[in-house]
Amino acid sequence: MAEVGARGLDVFDPSPPRSARMAAAEVLRGVGEADGTWRLPRRRAGMPPVVRVADRFLTGVLDLRAVEFPYLLEFVRCRFEEPPDLRQGKLAGIEFAECWLPGLSARNLSCANEVSLAGSTVEGLVDLVDADVAGSLSLRDSALVVPDGIALHADRLKLAGGLLAQRVRVTGELRMAGAHVGGYCNLSGGTLTNPLGHSVNGTGLHVGGNLLMNDCALRGTVLLAAARVDSALTLRGTSAADGRADDDALDPHSDPDATLVFDRIAVGGDVQLDRGFTSAGAVRMVNATLGGTLSLSGGTFDAMGEADSEPTGYGRALATDTAEPTGYGRALHLDGTTIGGDVIGRQASVRGQLRMVDLQAKGSLILDGSTLDNPRADAVLGNRSRIGSNFAAREVEVTGGLELRGVHVGANLDLRGSRITKPGRYRHQPAGKPSLDVGGAVIGRDLICARGAKEFVAHGGVRARRAQVGRMATFTGAVLGDKLDAHAVNLLGMQVPELELKPIGPPRGDVTLRQVRCTVLDDNEHFWGATGWIDLEEFRYDSLRHPIDLRDDGEVERRLRWLRQAMRRTYRPGPYDQFAEMLRAGGNDEHAAIVLVEKQRLRYRAVAEGRRWLRPLVLLWSWLQRAMVGYGYRPARALAWLVVAWLLGSTWFAAGPELAEINADDELSWNAWLYTIDLVVPIVDFGNKNRWNPPGVSQWIASGLIVTGWVLATTVAAGVTRLLKR
Repeated sequence: MAEVGARGLDVFDPSPPRSARMAAAEVLRGVGEADGTWRLPRRRAGMPPVVRVADRFLTGVLDLRAVEFPYLLEFVRCRFEEPPDLRQGKLAGIEFAECWLPGLSARNLSCANEVSLAGSTVEGLVDLVDADVAGSLSLRDSALVVPDGIALHADRLKLAGGLLAQRVRVTGELRMAGAHVGGYCNLSGGTLTNPLGHSVNGTGLHVGGNLLMNDCALRGTVLLAAARVDSALTLRGTSAADGRADDDALDPHSDPDATLVFDRIAVGGDVQLDRGFTSAGAVRMVNATLGGTLSLSGGTFDAMGEADSEPTGYGRALATDTAEPTGYGRALHLDGTTIGGDVIGRQASVRGQLRMVDLQAKGSLILDGSTLDNPRADAVLGNRSRIGSNFAAREVEVTGGLELRGVHVGANLDLRGSRITKPGRYRHQPAGKPSLDVGGAVIGRDLICARGAKEFVAHGGVRARRAQVGRMATFTGAVLGDKLDAHAVNLLGMQVPELELKPIGPPRGDVTLRQVRCTVLDDNEHFWGATGWIDLEEFRYDSLRHPIDLRDDGEVERRLRWLRQAMRRTYRPGPYDQFAEMLRAGGNDEHAAIVLVEKQRLRYRAVAEGRRWLRPLVLLWSWLQRAMVGYGYRPARALAWLVVAWLLGSTWFAAGPELAEINADDELSWNAWLYTIDLVVPIVDFGNKNRWNPPGVSQWIASGLIVTGWVLATTVAAGVTRLLKR
């Protein structure tokens, strides 16, 4: 090995002593040759093909352009006056260890071994465009400095090995568009600074192993659009800020000031943005494909900036517009991304919108214990997302709304113990949005909006129109609504086998159960005490979780009171018919009759309110029907009145004036009891009715008994018919 060196050179000293100076061209000459001719260092037997230069200030240009140089060049603690020129060169290998360079020109370089700048400082462009390195590129502990410019330009670089850049310090852009790294790429512990520009531009980058950026400080946008990482992408403990400003900042689909842009990236393994990861700007991963898990646990995603500062980018323009669903901007943008494993976001903090429209995750999506902060807008926008297993957001503090319309969840949508406050408003409507909107959702097992370690709170209410739930929807221990002029619960058209409506207090606002279909209903008095109107039209339930005992008249009266309270603004027969139908299906006909009698009473009261002058007559007729025949649902009561009419009539005719005989030739003797029963019971004729002619008042009484008999007997016959059918 040929070696040229001195001792103690300070590579940051631009004026070293003359004894340390050396012309760069001398590196390529034989050391100590008398004629000074250009030739490679003489090799002794067994000497490795290495040229090592240590502690030298190299003047002039190290010119290896288009030169085939089969020696490994090692520069240790050297300072270069001019950037080395390695363009189109073919080298066995080159290393700059703890050196200072004003730049490095190595475009189209072909290197059979490693290219190393470990521990070196380069204050100029490192150009490795189209270079082909059979080994690795080492930037460990190096510093690349080109403020507001490109510090490393490595487009289409081919590395058979890895990119080893632990603790690298880059001021400027690290550009590797279209590069191919055969092994892993490790930038862990690095500091990459290019504020309001690209700190890393790896569009189309292909990494054969892991891409590691743990514990990095990133100032500027990391652009890995359409990149491919065959294994894992990891940014644990990394902080990202000062994203590149977008020229089209008012485009609602853009994410200005984004710190990470991973659009259309393909990652074979996991993506880890967790364990202390922080981003002061949007993290954008649109239409990406991840083979493993997306981990966000313990991460901070902040699109709002400092708490006491103005919002930035698109959010700045719309932060005061409460009808804008983006609010302060997107903190995490995952539209169209396909994830082969889970999305794990336990204890994450998101300030801004978590947008995941059309997301597909084959595993679970878990946000337990997280904080989602996007007041007066959508904190989570996940319409049409597909989650293969559970969507769990337990004990989550949400400031804003959750819009999950049309989602497909394979198992449970679990929001147990979460608190959702300050939802936004619709963009083109004056109405406020619900805290939770799962309209049109398909949930394989349970929808859980219930109490956990603390109560579930939805100040804007819950909207689940046309949702389909496979097993149970529960609102046990929930606090629903906070406005009297809005919806607390809107379940229009929901289909669910078991429905639990047991809030911790009366819902504040209207409740819609129109066209809801469930098999089992479990409720409590708080639910039916909602401050607004409860719409129960076409609400169908087959049974109650706790069936009503045949001897428990008090429970029926209590439920009738709940129904009257729920529909205090208007009369609707449907809920009473449904209640009675449910009781009949369980064999409880007596209680079903009580319900139907109450329905008719309220019906006549509603009819009376619409007929001002006839109101007393309508109410009197209603009272007579209720008292005498129970509106036809009490045939036994009609039979009793029939007996009373027979007794009173018989008494009258027995003590009253004599009746004139119609036909004196008949030999039928007078009997007041038989005569009266002949009048009261229709169809049946005992021969007395046509034998005697009542005079005066008796004639009117006889006619009244005939009419009363027809009415009461018809009611009795209808009741007997229903009994025979059963």
